[in-house]
Amino acid sequence: MAGELELRLRDRLAKLRGLHLPGSSVSDEVRRIEQQIEVMETGDERSEDEIWNSVELARHPERPYTLDYIERLISDWFELHGDRARMDDPAIVSGLGSFAGRTVAVIGHQKGRGDAVKRVKRNFGMANPEGYRKAMRVMAIADRHGFPVITLVDTPGAYPGVAAEQHGQGGALAASQATMARLLVPTVACVIGEGGSGGAVAFALADRVLMQQHAIYSVISPEGCATILWRDAGQARKAAAAFKPDAAHCLELGVIDGIIPEPEGGAHTDFDAAAIMLGQSVRSALEELGQVDAGELRRRRRARFRSIGVVSS
Repeated sequence: MAGELELRLRDRLAKLRGLHLPGSSVSDEVRRIEQQIEVMETGDERSEDEIWNSVELARHPERPYTLDYIERLISDWFELHGDRARMDDPAIVSGLGSFAGRTVAVIGHQKGRGDAVKRVKRNFGMANPEGYRKAMRVMAIADRHGFPVITLVDTPGAYPGVAAEQHGQGGALAASQATMARLLVPTVACVIGEGGSGGAVAFALADRVLMQQHAIYSVISPEGCATILWRDAGQARKAAAAFKPDAAHCLELGVIDGIIPEPEGGAHTDFDAAAIMLGQSVRSALEELGQVDAGELRRRRRARFRSIGVVSS
């Protein structure tokens, strides 16, 4: 798989170099692909300790959350609340603002920071169906007015409570994915912490999926995997080493398009520097996607996600 991905990256790199087009968007994309190829060529297999370190950093309680990045990257921010049916879910933040000189829609999971009351209020970034319906309302506004959509993924997963299931959790997750698949505007998803299960994928069916250097992205948590395989959540480190949810392996697998670097020691050590790095990657992706016809964007997006996991003999 890694060899196939490297070949695709090199093919894309050759095509971009042959365009001879001025502008930062092309040169930024060339530089990004070169960095990815370099990582694949020189990077040794990550150890169990290194993979678990990424898990711990992705969950660090002082790591920047969605609103921290919005504060630093989005001007004229206006948050929209409620799903227009039942309630507002504070585990999801969604709204409109200005980024890189244009209006964008920003949607993301929001964890609580501080005492237990604040953390419980945000439900640790685990959204109910109402949160995903609120997000879809903002996606529809963006599509109607031609605003690009930026999503920030940071959740252990959608809320698994009985009430959430009674209110249509599975259907809400599926509908959110379907909504993103149909959008005619550029979409960029960034995994900024934990990218867990369907709660993450609901916001990650985008034209470009990026991960911060110490984020994780997986179908299940290490503890959940360990409980299923060994009936012991204490084997989480072993499980993480087996299914490799870190950014380097997600890039190798082909489920993400690029890795966003973080400050030395992790994003929590310098919010401003982490935001600058995130903003540069998102800006570059939007500039590239802005050159593609709306219908073609949607066609490529749908084809890309339908091809993930396909095995041919």
